[in-house]
Amino acid sequence: MVNWNELWLFALPALLCWMAGALLSLRGRWQKMACLMTICGLLIFGGYIALMWHSLERPPMRTMGETRLWYSFFLPLVGLITFIRWRYRWILSFSTLLSAVFICVNLLKPEIHSKEMMPALQSPWFAPHVIIYMFAYATTGVATLLALWQLCRKQDQLAAIDNLIRVGISFLTVGMLFGALWAKEAWGTYWSWDPKETWAAATWLCYLVYVHLRKSRPAMVRPALLWLVLCFLCLQMCWWGINYLPSAQGVSVHTYGG
Repeated sequence: MVNWNELWLFALPALLCWMAGALLSLRGRWQKMACLMTICGLLIFGGYIALMWHSLERPPMRTMGETRLWYSFFLPLVGLITFIRWRYRWILSFSTLLSAVFICVNLLKPEIHSKEMMPALQSPWFAPHVIIYMFAYATTGVATLLALWQLCRKQDQLAAIDNLIRVGISFLTVGMLFGALWAKEAWGTYWSWDPKETWAAATWLCYLVYVHLRKSRPAMVRPALLWLVLCFLCLQMCWWGINYLPSAQGVSVHTYGG
């Protein structure tokens, strides 16, 4: 049985493995070892999530802190997939850094994890909906880091970014469909224009505009990168920003509780 207090016991070795993988990835001869170290870190951190799932007797997806656990896990996973597929040596450094930020937030701001789960969250569609969305968030997060990197270096190599966004928007689409099925079972309607749902739709449309812009105006590199950063800001509003909207206070069924 584990709780929030044991997070550092898993997070520290996981981060050390990811950092080792990131450093090894920068050396051309150690790419296989870099992948192995990153996988070890994923297994360690994934083990903590699995143990938390068992201890809570529910998926650890109810609070913001719990969703940050999934985000911290999926970032290195997406970085690893990107590294294996396109051999960008610096991608593991980016994903490790961002994952470390979210882990530190959870360590510095622990949350009380209750075993209780409201009836609406007991739907079988809830867990896949959240997991798919967290993977999409991690994918678009890595793409945003690449976009910022490209903006600073003034380079026009967008192939990896475009591929990541295509993957991300695909998972956003599937996540929305699963969310609609969950809403139908929990509240009797597929879509209700709740603040969370509205921002989810806006985020999906923003990324769709990016895909269209890259397809129709491939020479407009800098505007596309800036738009992608705006898309990620919209995604942050969808993820946690709605908790602070007056329209969501006491009304939205999607605001996270402690």
